[in-house]
Amino acid sequence: MFTNPLRAIWARGEVPINGWLSIPNAWTAEIVASSGYDAVTIDLQHGYMSYETALAMLQAVGNTGAVPLVRVWWNDPALIMKMLDSGALGVICPLINNRAEAESFVGACRYPPQGFRSYGPTRAAMCYGEEYFTYANSEIVTFAMIETAQGLENLEEIAATPHLDGLYIGPADLSVALGLPPHTEPTDPKFFAAVDRILAAAAANNKIACIHARTPDYTKRMLAKGFRFATVGNDTNLLSSAAKAITAAFKG
Repeated sequence: MFTNPLRAIWARGEVPINGWLSIPNAWTAEIVASSGYDAVTIDLQHGYMSYETALAMLQAVGNTGAVPLVRVWWNDPALIMKMLDSGALGVICPLINNRAEAESFVGACRYPPQGFRSYGPTRAAMCYGEEYFTYANSEIVTFAMIETAQGLENLEEIAATPHLDGLYIGPADLSVALGLPPHTEPTDPKFFAAVDRILAAAAANNKIACIHARTPDYTKRMLAKGFRFATVGNDTNLLSSAAKAITAAFKG
């Protein structure tokens, strides 16, 4: 049977830790994916990779134990289906504003009758076996990003979308939507009021609440609030921070 390891982690009551890939390179993708993350996300929205590079990165991640996810650049059914056919086991979709957009996103990730995904999982079936089609609808994970004023206004109806697995907070964009500076780890009470609403909507609809962060300390604070999926750090920031630490040690 084809299974998604993330669902097994949630079934055990544990929280998967996700890495983030914005550098367009299969080698750096494999390095991050081999570092102990439960999942890694290839960021097509703000990363710099083409489809061909993203495919190579999916192949590299496939050599590790990390679950391959993608963040698509838009709620584009053709792109979503292509990434799933290429072997992604989950999709994070940005800028979801209402129930109709959430339904369209989920529909692109699910074969009929749950959705309208076209059949053609050439690499996915090769990776996950002949039973891929049978279990794909129940194993592929779908996260809608809540990061706009409209998305927050329509939060409850988005959270009620059938077959949507989770609500993923984009802290910088959500901060901007709230009239705040675009921080990746906000501390403003207005932001945390929105966080509490999103957590409540997720709990009421049996959805996974997801958070994006940069540091372990901030992530642990958010996990204590009830988040069940956390992205911690990304390849660009990790490389930059390590390089700056080395030069600072020599240049004072």
